[in-house]
Amino acid sequence: MTETGQPTGNPGDDPNRQSEQVRIQHLSARVPERISRGAFSTGAIVMTGGTEFIIDFVQNLGTPASIAARVIMPHACMPQFIEALRKNLDIYRQRFGEPPAVPGNPPQARQPSAQEIYDELKLPDDQLSGAYANGVMIGHTPSEFKFDFLTNLFPSSAVSARVFLSVPQVPRLLHSLQNTYNQFLQRVQQQRGQQPPPTSPQEGK
Repeated sequence: MTETGQPTGNPGDDPNRQSEQVRIQHLSARVPERISRGAFSTGAIVMTGGTEFIIDFVQNLGTPASIAARVIMPHACMPQFIEALRKNLDIYRQRFGEPPAVPGNPPQARQPSAQEIYDELKLPDDQLSGAYANGVMIGHTPSEFKFDFLTNLFPSSAVSARVFLSVPQVPRLLHSLQNTYNQFLQRVQQQRGQQPPPTSPQEGK
């Protein structure tokens, strides 16, 4: 898992356009042509599966809203993604200040179920299976964050999904990721507590 401190870009680039790269490990990744343009998202839904987390990046610019990108991430990679995103937000705050807040929606009488939410979303056929990722590179400018989700597999790493989010949406994403991961940990602890303790073989038999 890679997070994004070193400014990147050419000296003649727009000085207001920065991309911070704080690397935990040296990593380069191939970017397939079909992935290079990326997808713009206006929000995300985070769900827990049996062995993975599903992150559905929603594009709510038309009717109906649609899933712009679906990322499948193993459970073990989520805490690293959360930490990388938290550090990137800290770097953003140091350079540009606090991210603008997203205007709040009117309170609803009840929270819709997952089924009700997805009944209102368009899930394109090419997003049904999602894109596997066991790493991520994060960069940002003053106005948006870029997420390059990676498959770190032999013989070389590759970008499996590229997603752009406006800056106000990023704290929300971090909050959703952290809450979902905390709930996952609580379920794991409960399941372990319900399991009978392991029995040791009786001596002399």
